[in-house]
Amino acid sequence: MSIAYDGINKEGLSTQIADAIRTAIMEGRLVVEQRLPSENELAERFGVSRATVREALKRLAAQNLIRTQRGPTGGAFVNRLTWSEAHDALVTTSTLLIGMNDIPFEDVVEARFTLEAACLPLAAARREDKHLEVMRQEIAQQRMKDVSDEDFCASDVRFHRALADAADNPVLSFQMAGVIESMQPLMNMITYRMRDRTRIAALHDALADAVDAKKARAALKVLNELSSYTLELMAARRNARATTA
Repeated sequence: MSIAYDGINKEGLSTQIADAIRTAIMEGRLVVEQRLPSENELAERFGVSRATVREALKRLAAQNLIRTQRGPTGGAFVNRLTWSEAHDALVTTSTLLIGMNDIPFEDVVEARFTLEAACLPLAAARREDKHLEVMRQEIAQQRMKDVSDEDFCASDVRFHRALADAADNPVLSFQMAGVIESMQPLMNMITYRMRDRTRIAALHDALADAVDAKKARAALKVLNELSSYTLELMAARRNARATTA
């Protein structure tokens, strides 16, 4: 068995056991679909009660690292994490990390647009009609006069998701999904009252045109303009708040 059973102290036993099993999974010593030892065996090897082992397994199951099944061939098995599960966890963690910590807005904007800029060369080279179609649909929605702030923000996220997906790299799309879906709503929430929707839709249109024409440099120029405009909105918001304070 490839779990490190030593080094367990009496405080936070279930957490330590979960960490030991998680480490074995992360390091590849436990592989997908491999069955873990029984609760009795784990309890004996770690020198703890079955209840403590059961709590550790619940922690791992909550993180989608293992799954349990009943029956003669049941037990706890190393789970195959799906892109969807990983995406949800990444978005939740990123949103909480940004929302609960004093991270400067400028840092959020810088990270978000720097990562998206890395997608542009691939997106311009690999984009397909389906990606461009989504981007055009979202631009059309953003130009609707009666679109709500909430729907505009959601459309904004979908537009940039389509741009990232156009890079045709699942790892990059996964990383960008977490960035866009956690950071973009925050930026929208902060700047939505002051932004010019017509200008944003026009920038999105220019960005889609550049990607459609496979012109990565032109796309980067537009993205930089969008980044600068976002920072301008934040500065204007701060000035407005300072004036009314």
